[in-house]
Amino acid sequence: MTSRKKTKSRAVIVTTAHRGVFFGYTDKTDGDVIRLHRSRLCVYWNSDVKGFMGLAENGPTSKCRIGPPAEIELRNITAVLEVTPDAVKAWESAPWS
Repeated sequence: MTSRKKTKSRAVIVTTAHRGVFFGYTDKTDGDVIRLHRSRLCVYWNSDVKGFMGLAENGPTSKCRIGPPAEIELRNITAVLEVTPDAVKAWESAPWS
């Protein structure tokens, strides 16, 4: 009998060569394509976030613009960042001002 190991999706931010900054959930971050579930695009982040790495550490603030969730495949990936639990809560609240 073959047993399958269950993989757990983790929260990540993925940046692309086209300057996209996406939050979402995935279980695979290697390779040329990353599929994100419940992905959200950061359309705009305010300076109080302190850059895209601040989006991974603290999440977006009320002055940011975060799009609605979607299933997406990303290509031309430049970075994958782990997202803290506090940042996940902020992303899930999807601020848009």
